[in-house]
Amino acid sequence: MPQFQSKPHYDILDGLRGVAALMVIVYHVFECFDWTPLPHGYLAVDFFFVLSGFVIGYAYDSRWKEGLTVGHFFKRRLIRLHPMVVIGAIFGAICFIVQGSVRWDGTHVSTGWVMVAMLLSMLMLPLYPGATADVRGNGELFPLNGPSWSLFFEYIGNILYALLLRRLSTRWLALLATLSGACLTYIAVHDGYLGVGWSMIDNGLWTGLVRMLFPYTIGMLMARVFKPIKKVRGVFWICAIVILMVGCLPLMFGDLLPWHNGLYDAICVIAVFPCLVWLGASQLSVGTMTGHVSHMLGELSYPLYAVHYPLMYLFYAHIGFDGNLVPISKMNEVWPVAVMLPVACILLAWLCWRFYDRPLRRYFMKASRMTQHKASNANSDESM
Repeated sequence: MPQFQSKPHYDILDGLRGVAALMVIVYHVFECFDWTPLPHGYLAVDFFFVLSGFVIGYAYDSRWKEGLTVGHFFKRRLIRLHPMVVIGAIFGAICFIVQGSVRWDGTHVSTGWVMVAMLLSMLMLPLYPGATADVRGNGELFPLNGPSWSLFFEYIGNILYALLLRRLSTRWLALLATLSGACLTYIAVHDGYLGVGWSMIDNGLWTGLVRMLFPYTIGMLMARVFKPIKKVRGVFWICAIVILMVGCLPLMFGDLLPWHNGLYDAICVIAVFPCLVWLGASQLSVGTMTGHVSHMLGELSYPLYAVHYPLMYLFYAHIGFDGNLVPISKMNEVWPVAVMLPVACILLAWLCWRFYDRPLRRYFMKASRMTQHKASNANSDESM
């Protein structure tokens, strides 16, 4: 692979990614109960997309003129993302089998179809509702590791960036961001919330694409026009608190109309999250303690997001559900397990990062460089 001059690293943005990943875990632990501390925790995914667009634009926009090719870009992104996709699918199959290979409605699923679902998930091939390989029977794109739906759209965003978005002028990119932002607002107001894209039900592919496209393009646009603002003391903690506050606000249903909640979601994605990314990117140097926290949260953020959900299958089996998908056990009966579950997710993520993801990525990058070096030597010999 071509070697490029390294760029300053945004430690604060890495740490905020970790905060958002933790928010997703808490949201998933409590989502089946009547009460949750983070009702809007699903918006953490939209923050991921804004962050991804900004980081991709910042890291790669200038490198196309330095020798980066579409093939090299895809190879880098696959090395960065796909090892955790694979291990997440494997963990999903293991946990699903351990919990009894039972769908939501109580029917048993054969191990063969679990293996098919695992293979499709490893290849990032989504399922349509009602497919036999939809082993959970919930209409998910990836039933063995639900959050993989956002990684699927992340892949689409990477493809769009390499083939189209990077070629757009700043003006055309701003226009695309504006149009996709309008579509995102319509979907949020129409549906009453932005927790869409995880299934093909109700035009899920379309809504998921829009949900990715706006934050992705606005992040890339910010990377092009970014200028740091005045240094703010404690910016990491300020941004982290704001992200948590966004998630803590109760869902605006009940006495309010559904579109009120959708409008809140749209405002968070269109205005709040880009501002947080801009603010977090404005300060490269942080204190020692904050730097350590941000670095570790950043390292664990992707493994944490990619492998936490299979443990939820064991938790849901422990809770039990009736025929109407209402949990049999109440929170006051299972709270010790609920409290320990995020700890178990963090431990599993650290083990994956330490002994699987980081060594494997280093191996693939080294192998790619050696292949590129041999190819260059071969071309030099032929030209002599």
